[in-house]
Amino acid sequence: MIYFDNSATTRPYPEVVDTFSTVARTYFANPSSLHPLGKEVEQLLHSARQKVAESLEVEPQEIVFTSGGTEGNNISIKGIASQYRDRGNHIITSTIEHSATYDACKKLEKEGFRVTYLLPNEHGVILKSQVEEAITDHTILVSLIHVNNEIGSIQPIEEIGQLLKTYPRINFHVDNVQGIAKVTLPLKGTVDLCTMSAHKFHGLNGNGILYVRKGLKIDSLFTGGSQEQGIRPGTENVAGVVAMTKALRLALDQQKTKIFMIEEISRWIEQECEKIEGVFVNSPKKRAPHILNISVPHLKPEVIVQALAEKEVYISTKSACSSKKNEPSRVLISSGYNKERSSSAIRLSFSFENTMEEAIEFMDIFKEVVISMKKVVKK
Repeated sequence: MIYFDNSATTRPYPEVVDTFSTVARTYFANPSSLHPLGKEVEQLLHSARQKVAESLEVEPQEIVFTSGGTEGNNISIKGIASQYRDRGNHIITSTIEHSATYDACKKLEKEGFRVTYLLPNEHGVILKSQVEEAITDHTILVSLIHVNNEIGSIQPIEEIGQLLKTYPRINFHVDNVQGIAKVTLPLKGTVDLCTMSAHKFHGLNGNGILYVRKGLKIDSLFTGGSQEQGIRPGTENVAGVVAMTKALRLALDQQKTKIFMIEEISRWIEQECEKIEGVFVNSPKKRAPHILNISVPHLKPEVIVQALAEKEVYISTKSACSSKKNEPSRVLISSGYNKERSSSAIRLSFSFENTMEEAIEFMDIFKEVVISMKKVVKK
């Protein structure tokens, strides 16, 4: 099996699964319970928060545990909009956001907020100057993705963060679901809120991290409890949190030693794809190392995905959350590609577990599939 769909989800590390199993069996009590077993679980949760904060170089009280990226993005965007509505009703985002952000902003528009959707340049990048030009006296939030989940373009988050320091009334939220453990982003002093998801760095589905800058007030989307500082009430998934903590540490360690291997695989496949007639690379040259987007016009991407799957090669079309929508990629359309190219895109995404041997085998199979399918189309 060749698994090149890691931006959809990664395979959990065995140690992470073992940790989850151990905690779920042994520390099953509610951490809000007052009895000794509950207190023991509460201490485990406290320890996990400290370790996550240490890994991200922030303070423990700035860590909120969530169910993942979609929830984190919604809490951030809608929570800020609700908290600071009296201050202003203008939000700045982009046309290349993950649907969790894009759709949240669309919903807020229906509630009376004004949203500016910035267009990327030909490299899929939003410039600091665009953000500055879009700011008004009513702007309360800028929400941008760090690493684009479809083409891998990297936004200049640190530059934009420095710009927004001169606008203390504006909050800065970053979707870092695809960037964490792949493209380094300092949080402290750069952003106000930052979303991360465990299953993108070999943790388990249903767990996430939301960084909330100390002192920032944000409305909760939920009622019913005081857990997670009231920002995300509800009984915590302690086994998932502890497993995620281990996954984050392991992934950040591997980033230091193996990120170059992912980049080597991505660059080699890119070069090989450029040699195939009728295959086009959509990802910019300067991008995150683990994402490569290509198009094969006149061939349906879902058919390519299924043909490869029959040979135990797994890739995706666009974002996993949008892959079942039969429409051109919003990200590619926004980046200036025509409808045909935007409708025929597939995404390869790599992890620290992938090898160059897999890349070579993938290209042999991919060429075979493309040539075979083109012959059928020509008939």
